[in-house]
Amino acid sequence: MPKTNDIVLRPRFKKELNTNNETLLKAFENAKNEQSEFIVTRIDNHVFIKFPKKEQQFWTPQLHLEIDEIEKDKTLLYGLFGPNPTVWTMFMFLHFIVVCLFIAFGAWAYSNWKLDTDYILQISLMILMILIWFVLYFAGSIGKASNKKEMHKLNDFMQKVLKENVGDLDIHKG
Repeated sequence: MPKTNDIVLRPRFKKELNTNNETLLKAFENAKNEQSEFIVTRIDNHVFIKFPKKEQQFWTPQLHLEIDEIEKDKTLLYGLFGPNPTVWTMFMFLHFIVVCLFIAFGAWAYSNWKLDTDYILQISLMILMILIWFVLYFAGSIGKASNKKEMHKLNDFMQKVLKENVGDLDIHKG
């Protein structure tokens, strides 16, 4: 996966494959029973590859694959690395709260400015919200960086399953 943007917290990739999507979906279902290092779950054309509960930590990544049929023997594979969706939702909710508070403090500061009253508290709170946003961003970056090894393991497992069913292909690691 080419690194065009270092700000990405949840790396994605897309690959067109010359095989039937059902073949790939069944390959991942079979891989579920042939190994115990990962939990592989299939729901329709979505495959989720995660680590067992005992190996999971707060920011442990999982790989979500969407395997869509383009034509009879052409498949489009979408992949997304990221933490557990519950963790990611909480993380985004915290970002949303910080943005809402920033806007509210900005409106409060503007009101006080227009009323010719002191607004230094509101400006200070706005700066605090910016600092909290940076802390959240860097916490996400650190979480991603600390689990890069696990992302590579997930990617290697996916590559192995695909290679056995499609042949030679290369999806770069992020």
